[in-house]
Amino acid sequence: MPITRKFRETVWARAQDDTRFREAMLTEAINELLAGDLEAGKAMLRDYVNATITFEVLAKKTGLPGKSLQRMLGPSGNPTAESLFGVIKALQASEHIRLAVKSTRHAARLGS
Repeated sequence: MPITRKFRETVWARAQDDTRFREAMLTEAINELLAGDLEAGKAMLRDYVNATITFEVLAKKTGLPGKSLQRMLGPSGNPTAESLFGVIKALQASEHIRLAVKSTRHAARLGS
């Protein structure tokens, strides 16, 4: 189901006023990428950029063309690791946060 204009406006409005919401949006996008779901991670990063700094500002921060960034995070985009990590670095700097990977162990399966 496509996202409605009202939903996008609601997310944008909340992102403008709620630092924790923005941090959660960015964190969840990165978690999806780390879990191997590139499509979901890119979509969430795209939503985050649209709700926060815009692709125009991201282009200035990364030195990459805005249209390239939009294509990279689009459904058929295939970003290089260098480009993707450059975007993540710029988004962290913009949000004044530093994300880190934390190791966790899953509970052992019964019968294993």
